[in-house]
Amino acid sequence: MVQPKCRILCVDDHEDTSEMLKLLLSHEDYEVVTAVTSAEALQLAQSQDFDLYVLDKHLPDGNGLELCRKLGEVTPDVPCMFYTGDAYEIQRQQALAAGAHGYVAKPDIDGLIDGVRKLLSERECSEGMKSS
Repeated sequence: MVQPKCRILCVDDHEDTSEMLKLLLSHEDYEVVTAVTSAEALQLAQSQDFDLYVLDKHLPDGNGLELCRKLGEVTPDVPCMFYTGDAYEIQRQQALAAGAHGYVAKPDIDGLIDGVRKLLSERECSEGMKSS
Protein backbone atom coordinates (compact mmCIF):
# COMPACT_ATOMS: atom_id res chain seq x y z
CA MET A 1 0.00 0.00 0.00
CA VAL A 2 1.32 3.43 -0.95
CA GLN A 3 1.73 5.81 1.99
CA PRO A 4 -0.18 9.05 1.34
CA LYS A 5 1.86 12.24 1.21
CA CYS A 6 1.39 14.86 3.88
CA ARG A 7 -0.97 17.54 2.55
CA ILE A 8 -0.29 21.21 3.20
CA LEU A 9 -2.61 24.14 2.54
CA CYS A 10 -0.59 27.32 1.88
CA VAL A 11 -2.55 30.56 2.15
CA ASP A 12 -0.86 33.69 0.80
CA ASP A 13 -2.23 36.57 -1.27
CA HIS A 14 0.97 36.78 -3.31
CA GLU A 15 0.79 34.16 -6.04
CA ASP A 16 4.57 34.16 -6.52
CA THR A 17 5.05 33.25 -2.85
CA SER A 18 2.41 30.53 -3.07
CA GLU A 19 4.00 29.04 -6.16
CA MET A 20 7.48 29.17 -4.61
CA LEU A 21 6.20 27.42 -1.47
CA LYS A 22 4.40 24.85 -3.58
CA LEU A 23 7.58 24.12 -5.54
CA LEU A 24 9.86 23.97 -2.47
CA LEU A 25 7.53 21.88 -0.33
CA SER A 26 6.67 19.55 -3.22
CA HIS A 27 10.40 18.97 -3.59
CA GLU A 28 10.36 17.87 0.07
CA ASP A 29 7.73 15.27 -0.96
CA TYR A 30 4.66 17.09 0.40
CA GLU A 31 1.45 17.61 -1.53
CA VAL A 32 0.67 21.34 -1.56
CA VAL A 33 -2.61 23.13 -2.27
CA THR A 34 -2.71 26.94 -2.41
CA ALA A 35 -5.36 29.51 -1.55
CA VAL A 36 -5.35 33.31 -1.86
CA THR A 37 -8.13 34.31 0.55
CA SER A 38 -9.45 33.33 3.98
CA ALA A 39 -12.77 32.32 2.44
CA GLU A 40 -11.08 30.03 -0.09
CA ALA A 41 -8.90 28.50 2.64
CA LEU A 42 -11.90 27.79 4.89
CA GLN A 43 -13.81 26.21 2.01
CA LEU A 44 -10.83 23.97 1.18
CA ALA A 45 -10.33 23.05 4.85
CA GLN A 46 -13.97 21.98 5.11
CA SER A 47 -13.96 19.96 1.90
CA GLN A 48 -10.49 18.34 1.93
CA ASP A 49 -8.14 16.80 4.47
CA PHE A 50 -4.88 18.59 5.30
CA ASP A 51 -2.04 17.81 7.69
CA LEU A 52 -0.77 21.40 8.05
CA TYR A 53 -1.75 24.98 7.25
CA VAL A 54 0.92 27.55 6.32
CA LEU A 55 -0.55 31.05 6.56
CA ASP A 56 0.42 34.61 5.76
CA LYS A 57 -0.83 37.22 8.23
CA HIS A 58 -2.06 39.64 5.59
CA LEU A 59 -4.88 38.43 3.34
CA PRO A 60 -7.23 40.38 1.04
CA ASP A 61 -10.39 39.40 2.95
CA GLY A 62 -9.10 39.41 6.51
CA ASN A 63 -6.03 38.47 8.47
CA GLY A 64 -4.20 35.26 9.10
CA LEU A 65 -4.71 35.45 12.86
CA GLU A 66 -8.48 35.22 12.50
CA LEU A 67 -8.11 32.52 9.84
CA CYS A 68 -5.89 30.51 12.21
CA ARG A 69 -8.60 30.72 14.90
CA LYS A 70 -11.32 29.65 12.46
CA LEU A 71 -9.26 26.77 11.07
CA GLY A 72 -8.63 25.65 14.65
CA GLU A 73 -12.39 25.48 15.21
CA VAL A 74 -13.08 23.64 11.94
CA THR A 75 -10.13 21.21 12.13
CA PRO A 76 -8.73 21.29 15.69
CA ASP A 77 -6.27 18.46 15.07
CA VAL A 78 -4.49 20.21 12.17
CA PRO A 79 -1.62 22.54 13.17
CA CYS A 80 -1.04 25.88 11.52
CA MET A 81 2.12 27.92 11.19
CA PHE A 82 2.76 31.40 9.88
CA TYR A 83 5.19 32.34 7.13
CA THR A 84 4.96 36.11 7.03
CA GLY A 85 6.87 39.34 6.58
CA ASP A 86 5.98 40.44 10.11
CA ALA A 87 9.17 39.76 12.05
CA TYR A 88 8.63 41.41 15.45
CA GLU A 89 8.33 39.29 18.59
CA ILE A 90 4.93 40.81 19.47
CA GLN A 91 3.59 39.60 16.12
CA ARG A 92 4.92 36.10 16.78
CA GLN A 93 3.25 36.14 20.20
CA GLN A 94 -0.06 37.24 18.65
CA ALA A 95 0.12 34.35 16.18
CA LEU A 96 0.85 31.82 18.93
CA ALA A 97 -2.03 33.25 20.99
CA ALA A 98 -4.31 32.73 17.95
CA GLY A 99 -3.41 29.04 17.97
CA ALA A 100 -0.37 28.87 15.70
CA HIS A 101 2.12 26.06 16.28
CA GLY A 102 4.98 27.85 14.50
CA TYR A 103 6.05 31.24 13.21
CA VAL A 104 8.71 31.93 10.58
CA ALA A 105 9.54 35.38 9.23
CA LYS A 106 10.01 35.74 5.47
CA PRO A 107 12.35 35.15 3.70
CA ASP A 108 13.70 32.37 5.98
CA ILE A 109 13.08 29.42 3.64
CA ASP A 110 15.25 27.02 5.67
CA GLY A 111 13.34 27.96 8.83
CA LEU A 112 10.06 27.33 7.03
CA ILE A 113 11.09 23.90 5.77
CA ASP A 114 12.47 22.96 9.20
CA GLY A 115 9.23 24.12 10.85
CA VAL A 116 7.11 22.15 8.39
CA ARG A 117 9.21 19.02 8.94
CA LYS A 118 8.96 19.40 12.71
CA LEU A 119 5.18 19.92 12.73
CA LEU A 120 4.57 17.05 10.33
CA SER A 121 7.03 14.61 11.91
CA GLU A 122 4.40 13.27 14.31
CA ARG A 123 1.62 13.07 11.74
CA GLU A 124 0.50 9.71 10.35
CA CYS A 125 1.27 10.87 6.81
CA SER A 126 4.98 11.15 7.62
CA GLU A 127 5.44 7.60 8.89
CA GLY A 128 6.51 6.29 5.51
CA MET A 129 8.66 9.26 4.54
CA LYS A 130 12.37 8.81 4.25
CA SER A 131 14.45 10.81 6.70
CA SER A 132 16.86 13.31 5.22
